[in-house]
Amino acid sequence: MPSRTARQGRLLCGGCSFVSQIEAVDVEISVVLGRSVLPMQQLLRMGRGAVIPLDASEKDEVWILANNHPVARGEIEIRDDRIAITVTRTADVYDFMAGQA
Repeated sequence: MPSRTARQGRLLCGGCSFVSQIEAVDVEISVVLGRSVLPMQQLLRMGRGAVIPLDASEKDEVWILANNHPVARGEIEIRDDRIAITVTRTADVYDFMAGQA
């Protein structure tokens, strides 16, 4: 029978394998700038160049989603002509579901 240390080592090694499998999983990150409710008729008439008004202003926090689940709030930054998001706090899932900012 293996010693206690050897058994613990296998558990740790097995845990490391599990952790590396978890780390290999891809998570899709998306950012929600705002929301809008439109009548279907207006949506169907939209074409190139149409503007969709959102319920957010320039300084509002955005929602950060991981696999379509709210995980954080953030602020938009422009860095070298690229858009970036700075995480500001964790998300309140109930606010997200209610459509609040």
